[in-house]
Amino acid sequence: MQNISLQYPTWYVLLCVALGLVFALALYYKDHSFREQSPKLNPILGFLRFLSGTLISFLLLTPLIKSLETRTEKPTIVIAQDASESIGLAMDDAQKADYQQKMQTLQQRLAEKYHVKTYSFGERVRDSLDFSFGDKITNISDVLQNIYDDYSHQNLGAIILATDGIYNEGSSPNYLSTKLAVPVYSIALGDTTVARDLMIRQVLSNKIAYLGDRMEVQVDVAAKNLKDQSSKLTTYIVEDNHLRKLKEEAIQISQKDFFKTFSIVLPMDKSGVQQFRFKLTPISNEVTKANNVRDIYVEVLDARQKILILAEAPHPDIAAIKRSLTANKNYDVAVKYAKDFSGSVAKYDLIILHQLPSVAHALPNVFRTIKERKIPNLIIVGSRSNITNINKVQPLVSIQATGQKPNLVQANYNSQFSLFTLDDKVKQALPDFNPMTAPFGTFKASPNAQVILYQRIGNIKTEYPLWALGEEDGTKFGLIAAEGLWNWSLFDYMQHQNHELVDELLSKTIQYLSVKEDKRRFRVSINKNLYKENEPILLNAELYNENYELINEPDVNLVIIDENGKEFPYQFNRQGNSYRLNAGFFPAGRYRFKGKTVFAGKEFDSNGRFTIQQIQLEKYATTADHNTLRLISHEFGGQLIAPDAIPTIPEIIQNKNSVKSIMYQSVRNKPLINLHWILGLLIALLAIEWFFRKYFGGY
Repeated sequence: MQNISLQYPTWYVLLCVALGLVFALALYYKDHSFREQSPKLNPILGFLRFLSGTLISFLLLTPLIKSLETRTEKPTIVIAQDASESIGLAMDDAQKADYQQKMQTLQQRLAEKYHVKTYSFGERVRDSLDFSFGDKITNISDVLQNIYDDYSHQNLGAIILATDGIYNEGSSPNYLSTKLAVPVYSIALGDTTVARDLMIRQVLSNKIAYLGDRMEVQVDVAAKNLKDQSSKLTTYIVEDNHLRKLKEEAIQISQKDFFKTFSIVLPMDKSGVQQFRFKLTPISNEVTKANNVRDIYVEVLDARQKILILAEAPHPDIAAIKRSLTANKNYDVAVKYAKDFSGSVAKYDLIILHQLPSVAHALPNVFRTIKERKIPNLIIVGSRSNITNINKVQPLVSIQATGQKPNLVQANYNSQFSLFTLDDKVKQALPDFNPMTAPFGTFKASPNAQVILYQRIGNIKTEYPLWALGEEDGTKFGLIAAEGLWNWSLFDYMQHQNHELVDELLSKTIQYLSVKEDKRRFRVSINKNLYKENEPILLNAELYNENYELINEPDVNLVIIDENGKEFPYQFNRQGNSYRLNAGFFPAGRYRFKGKTVFAGKEFDSNGRFTIQQIQLEKYATTADHNTLRLISHEFGGQLIAPDAIPTIPEIIQNKNSVKSIMYQSVRNKPLINLHWILGLLIALLAIEWFFRKYFGGY
């Protein structure tokens, strides 16, 4: 449907007609040029001029053509397939092939009437259906959240969820799925029969411990249909592929549905990643013995870094800094105040000085010890700071305070900063954080300073340093030229329900200051010492010339060696001025690596170790949980469907009569002058008039 609308009152059209008439009369009313040829020629030419003049005038009013467009959107049916190991364990090869055929046929039949979107889920959500059933983890809430995020504002008709209801990561799908407002048809996979089974349900332990500690772990043992049977729980430490027994406890299964928790204390007597194994003696006729064994890995650290927060007075910044640092068990954090502090700072690895030196407390002995012992330190400037003394005790930033009134400043990230990298989310969020309070005056960074953040005053980006790091004479320094970190921490939590962004900035600053500099010219580093078997192994390498400049001219080779001595050779890829390698995935076990390169006729090497932890979650819950699926389907008007009934799903959805196409109507405005035939008509009128005048001698 189309109609013409004007941006001016309708009576303006009469003015256009009048204007066209005036044009015609002015040219032809008293013109006798063509009367000798034909008395009708003047009226004809006048009429043509009248039409063209009227049309031009009308087009100057910018008339619009309004059209109503209708678009039909087919409903979307989402098929989400559980690709975890527990699904595959419940089917033999023939059943898997039959099931795959049914699901592919279902997808094809639904695609005839609906838009079909497929997902597979387990460790992560990905597009398309995956029938390999190799994922080590099941996270049902993750796929439901993805569907909600992608289709909550579209014509989502129904969800077909094919799973056994077992989840071992993420929240309960019953809670998260309350956001969904479409029928959920659950295909109930797996076996709900409770078979004879003895299992270690879970082991609760810390991931990090310290050398010399004794760590308590909790081992939960369960048994089904094994009343009056007996077993043993044996604890081992795994050392170079050998098991050393630590403890053994007898288990008497007293009831059909048995559960008992054992508390076991483990000695942390060796640094590095330690592997402990808990093993149940099997009982005959168990459905599976794979869940009778469970391993845990504990990273045993041989030392903590001692950090002193020395403050002029209590301040919310101190609480924010301490909370961030104590989250890392590598740090032993102490808080002292200047008026009460009489000890020595020599025993600390890092000193954080909040508003010190101040007018009341210059602390000459503290700063003398810092200088003599080359102790890394971070100074936070505040309203009680003595600016003159601060300029003397740190070489990074010169501050010239010019007034008593402070400035409210925000952060502006320096893209040239190179001491460490921050996540892009941190860089993007920092400019929006609440203002901090800085002294009013001028700030100038020294050549030794690496500025992370500059001050932004209102909308003005300045070259005044807000957050700077650097090194001079073998001592690492840091300066935060404003107080108010607590504001940033609070803002971060309000925006993201965590402190991750502020913690990353603080932790990397502290890490830079506290880590002793590695002077090796060649080094190969790994992101962490303990990986899960579904995580890729990522390594980095750096090579320096004699001037300690980062280079990557020669090739760097790496060999990863497993516990049996088998070697896996690699070559690093160049990235920027350094090297990077994604070695891919490895089976569970202990590995060592050795990197080699040759530069200027000299051979360099660097060694390290890492451990791959087996993911055993899918083996410990083998009984399908169809009650969870039934609750989800019932909540949203769907239905629990047996695998044999998969071919009936299209009819079930159609009979439900709730999955329908949606028609959208929109109004489109188009200027009349954009129509080609209007322009053609105008040109034709003017051309015909010109032709007759030319032909009859009017020009």
